[in-house]
Amino acid sequence: MNKRGQVWIETVIYLLIAFVMIGLVLSFVRPKIEEMRDKAIIESSLEVMKNMDNLILTIGSPGNKRLIDLSIKKGALIMDCENNKIIFEMESRYVYTEPGESITIGNMIAKTTDKGEYNIITITRDFNANYDLTYQGANIEKKLNKASTPYKLYMTNNGAVTNNLINIDFNL
Repeated sequence: MNKRGQVWIETVIYLLIAFVMIGLVLSFVRPKIEEMRDKAIIESSLEVMKNMDNLILTIGSPGNKRLIDLSIKKGALIMDCENNKIIFEMESRYVYTEPGESITIGNMIAKTTDKGEYNIITITRDFNANYDLTYQGANIEKKLNKASTPYKLYMTNNGAVTNNLINIDFNL
């Protein structure tokens, strides 16, 4: 009778040891998996911003309208029409650039800001030189947050406005 109790105690101890080891492995592996996922999201968001940039640069003559499907899995896309900028921003464990330093990727500027355990990754495209961006005809800031379904964003070339800037109007 005494041996039967010992077997059950050993089984419970082995299971506890196994669970502790699985927990330790997950505590080290999970942050790395999150970093890899965030890196993939940043790379895909960079591609989306490059596609938006190409559409704006090639939208053609006044009256032309283009549609882009925006899938935002994490972070936010900000259309800062007051400053004629498009900004992608997300919080991540991944360090995309050296913290505090900006790097140029084509027409865009990427920057990582250290915020303790997490970092704020910002990718900015400035259109001040040639374009006047508006959202539904107004110089406002529109923020598109993560969503399960893609946004359908329309871009319309309204032609030249004051200061010979081409007006690009965004609409959902």
